[in-house]
Amino acid sequence: MVTATRPAGLRALTPAFVPTAHETTRVVVAIPAHNEERFVGGVVRDLRQQGYVVVVVDDGSSDATGPLARQAGATVLRHFIPLGQGAALQTAIAWALSDGADVVVTFDADGQHRSQDIPALLDALIEHDAEFALGSRFRGAAPNLPTSRRMVLEAATRFTRVSTGLPVTDTHNGLRAMTRLGAQAIHLRQDKMAHASEILHQIAHSGLRWVEVPVTIEYTPETLAKGQRSTGMMAILADLVMGRLER
Repeated sequence: MVTATRPAGLRALTPAFVPTAHETTRVVVAIPAHNEERFVGGVVRDLRQQGYVVVVVDDGSSDATGPLARQAGATVLRHFIPLGQGAALQTAIAWALSDGADVVVTFDADGQHRSQDIPALLDALIEHDAEFALGSRFRGAAPNLPTSRRMVLEAATRFTRVSTGLPVTDTHNGLRAMTRLGAQAIHLRQDKMAHASEILHQIAHSGLRWVEVPVTIEYTPETLAKGQRSTGMMAILADLVMGRLER
């Protein structure tokens, strides 16, 4: 695991909880979703069975994403027009903070993430006195990850390492946990997919402690068919570069 030093004077995580008993901490799982009716119900049910509070932001879906998420037990917020995954995630984080979350876990709606990885993220926040626990498929596992997508992800990671100074191993991984203090430091401006790299830029700027945690990203024919293609991943790099130039 890799950590960065917490600046002197920043307060530590205050809620009283221990690595093997997270019940005393209010954990809210934040899920952005756009046209995910095939997956979102099962994702929410699994998380709710683990005892997590779940908020889904339905980002202007034209299918039954919102109703199915609500039926499965999530609080559902809706963007009436698609604003992009970054905007949906910012809405979800803001709601989680207003709901009194001690920890916010970001999670994808398409079934690629595993709820079993969340406890390791929560443990890492405590064990490393960190404000951010970042999931890394390259420290964990990514079965069936296509070579072309791996190459683009590695290029995005190299760009992020150079531009932020953070020695991360994975940049476009939506599975992460952040304390309340950490979540308050995130203000996403990239409405598209480049928000995942933008988060790392904001973590670097905040100076708050972070840690990487091995996780598994499940690639199936269904998720690969709907996921980002190489051309889309190149567009992410372009969005990120232009976003940096505009600041």
